[in-house]
Amino acid sequence: GAVLGGGFGLACISDVAIAHSGATFGLPETGLGVIPAQIAPFVVERIGLTQARRLALTGIRFQGEEARRLGIVHEVAADANSLDTLLEDTLKAVRKCAPHANRVTKALVLNVGHEPMETLLDQAAKDFAAAVNSEEGQEGTMAFVQKRPASWNN
Repeated sequence: GAVLGGGFGLACISDVAIAHSGATFGLPETGLGVIPAQIAPFVVERIGLTQARRLALTGIRFQGEEARRLGIVHEVAADANSLDTLLEDTLKAVRKCAPHANRVTKALVLNVGHEPMETLLDQAAKDFAAAVNSEEGQEGTMAFVQKRPASWNN
């Protein structure tokens, strides 16, 4: 389908983006006489200033492989079955990760570039120590030692 305007912005804020090779991407707003106001900052963060400028100021449309090359999506599927498989494989991988550890990790990586590195590293050390001592950390470590799946990986 089409990943245009707001949908393009959603792709840019997603943790993992998978597209069909035939999906059409673009920022058509300026061709409609409006601006991509709410999504532009996220597009810049995802693909960089020069590419965001090019796409926003031309309104060009492109397909899934170009979206991957630009860093908008992480993987591209050639057909619907491959797309379903990629999605299921991604969801399985996420489910293998501890939910709280993922939440804290996401907060950490989203703060990079927005907080001083010293502050970020101090908080990361505290978060790591808390994670090691948490129920999730203890369960994950025990599961690893016992060579079994962790309790959240059902």
